[in-house]
Amino acid sequence: MNLFVPTRDDAMMLLKEYNKSDSLIRHALAVEGVMGYFAEKFGEDKQMWQVVGLVHDLDYERYPDEHCKKSREILEEKGWPEIYIRAVVSHGWGICSDVKPESMLEKTLYAVDELTGLIASTALVRPSRSVMDLKAKSVNKKWKDKSFAAGVDRTIIEKGALMLNMERNELITDTIMGMRSVAEAIGLK
Repeated sequence: MNLFVPTRDDAMMLLKEYNKSDSLIRHALAVEGVMGYFAEKFGEDKQMWQVVGLVHDLDYERYPDEHCKKSREILEEKGWPEIYIRAVVSHGWGICSDVKPESMLEKTLYAVDELTGLIASTALVRPSRSVMDLKAKSVNKKWKDKSFAAGVDRTIIEKGALMLNMERNELITDTIMGMRSVAEAIGLK
């Protein structure tokens, strides 16, 4: 039985060891904030959810062609518990992983990963350049424009919302709220 419980410091050290890009680190911080928000909403382990949020794209910068696969190897090598590893790998379901999200942790990560990018992009084109005054209505307007944040796969967000039994609007609102908790760190205050 694995007794190692990864801390935020463990996650940050790994994240910065494998990622130098400011945008990837900001994305990890955004997902960490959102995962913490949802953990509280669902009555789950906030630290675990945030740690998973921080390392979910651990291998993306260095090993883009082996995304999710390399994360599994790295985390196993570091002795991380399978529950964390499986969550990280499952966020790439249907893209770079065949591990389907099953737990609330996995489904939430799957649902919010792409959405944080759409929300950040929407915030950046507003006069305030902030998530602090952003509403779901603005994100939904940009949602319809497929050329806006074209790299964001909206079908993944929709599948994630379905998995969580949430309306898209509620998912967007909650994700914005989670991003507000880290707005300064991600440059969107």
